[in-house]
Amino acid sequence: MQISTLLVSSGLWLGALAPAVGAAAPPVARVEPTAVHKYLIYFKDKANSPYSTAQPQAYLSARAIARRTKQGIAVLPRDLPVNPSYAAQVKAVAGVQLWYTSRWFNAAVVSCDESVLATLNALPFVRSSQVLNLTDTESGIIKEELEESVAATTASVAAVPADYGNAYVQANMIGAVRAHDAGFRGEGIQIAVFDGGFPGVNTASPFAALRNENRIASVFNFVEKNTAVYTRSSHGTNTLSTMGANQTGLFIGTAPNATYRLLITEDTDTESPVEEANWLIAAEYADSAGVDVISSSLGYTTFDNTALSHTYADMNGRTTIVSRAATVAARVGMLVCNSAGNDGAGAWRYIGAPADADSIISVGSVTSAMVRSSFSSFGPTADGRIKPDLAALGTSAAVISATGTSVRNSGTSFSCPILAGMAADFWQANPRLTAQQVIFYLKRSGTQVNAPDNSLGFGIPDFVRAYNLANPNTPLATKGRASAQPQLAVYPNPSAGEALTLVLPTELQRKTLFVRIYDGRGALVAEQQVRASAAASVTLQTGTLTQGVYNCTVQATNAAPRAARFLKL
Repeated sequence: MQISTLLVSSGLWLGALAPAVGAAAPPVARVEPTAVHKYLIYFKDKANSPYSTAQPQAYLSARAIARRTKQGIAVLPRDLPVNPSYAAQVKAVAGVQLWYTSRWFNAAVVSCDESVLATLNALPFVRSSQVLNLTDTESGIIKEELEESVAATTASVAAVPADYGNAYVQANMIGAVRAHDAGFRGEGIQIAVFDGGFPGVNTASPFAALRNENRIASVFNFVEKNTAVYTRSSHGTNTLSTMGANQTGLFIGTAPNATYRLLITEDTDTESPVEEANWLIAAEYADSAGVDVISSSLGYTTFDNTALSHTYADMNGRTTIVSRAATVAARVGMLVCNSAGNDGAGAWRYIGAPADADSIISVGSVTSAMVRSSFSSFGPTADGRIKPDLAALGTSAAVISATGTSVRNSGTSFSCPILAGMAADFWQANPRLTAQQVIFYLKRSGTQVNAPDNSLGFGIPDFVRAYNLANPNTPLATKGRASAQPQLAVYPNPSAGEALTLVLPTELQRKTLFVRIYDGRGALVAEQQVRASAAASVTLQTGTLTQGVYNCTVQATNAAPRAARFLKL
């Protein structure tokens, strides 16, 4: 996490738990007395603090204060930094390494052995402690708790339209193409990306605009407590790309002109609650820096040491460290987007933490046909709230790899940032709104607004519908420039063996379609009937195709056939 001197010199501090979301810290688990582990040490108060709510500029940036002021959010005692005297006394105990302090939880992350922990617990200002890990290093097995992709295949780009490449369908599905066409690409919005690493973002051409325009505002590795972020897992590169990559003809993300803060909170070598604490400290950093949107493709349920694992009963938004942190992040005016999880087809089945948090957007996944992805986790929360909240494309989503190529991955890891980028566009277009009002209008624009469920929540949102609900007197036109409208096309094109998707123009939607595929000699090789629906794309049933050029014809009843060509490699 952040180096203490960096935090102090930049005016970015770390502090106290809001009573509304605080929960009693669980008892310390038994560990080997001489083993060094990390703990969260909770303090009793912030008495005699040199900081005050009347002088927030001492610990919050001007941008952070402005975000609160715009939304009518007061600076509260929870925002005050930990009493420096308490932190100094903890640090002075022999055998203690002080990693971070937390404003919101009024706590400190430390590492020490059990005997030293007893000394810390005996300090008069210490309330309790909570173990964060039980092993220094795991067995060498890399276990990602990132809501990682459930499938990944390389794919050449397709022009649908040409500017967006493979990213067109996912952006168009939620109206991000229309947002861009209307001039809203995330300008002025800051997005913090919490993930496991960002290799290639400092070199790959799809991220050149971020670098050249100085729109990577800051970076930090909260796992190692340094600024090395262009390393470790490329999962963060993938998630960032769905929003911030911008190379015309290859890939355009959903918020290509936003400003980003790249923060590693995830240690992909282990699975323990210390990563939840990393998330907490990163959220406080994002808050103090003035971030508008947090995009987090992370989820926590089970850990390497099962004694620390969560149960479904814990998924109530008030129990886990990370969910309590996400709730406070929402309370201070940030828009928090988190992946729902990839456990929908597994034994767990339900969302993880912090997707269970109150007042955030938990994002499920759909296919290109706009139906729930089989892996997308279900709600409700343990206390009965609808989750996920919204959904976006997560099956075969287009992402940029660490080498700068366009590939396809599947998971709620990608539906989350795809939607977060559009949310940034929407907030740019409606700057008067609060974060909670942004969530309200995005939900009201969802395809399931009249019947939300625990599969896709309020459904798939749409920028134009949300904008028009928020601006009934000055709506956007229902159609954009002709070049922004979907054309009949097959992607990926050329295809190296991936599942093929047929993109449908508006005039072919909501109609029964007859689809036929002919090889280069004109022989019929596949055909299917597509039921009428509002889907903007469908999966082609091609069977096994050999290398060559193919012609796909699409015909609605009593209409002339339309055709699109594609190449099979």
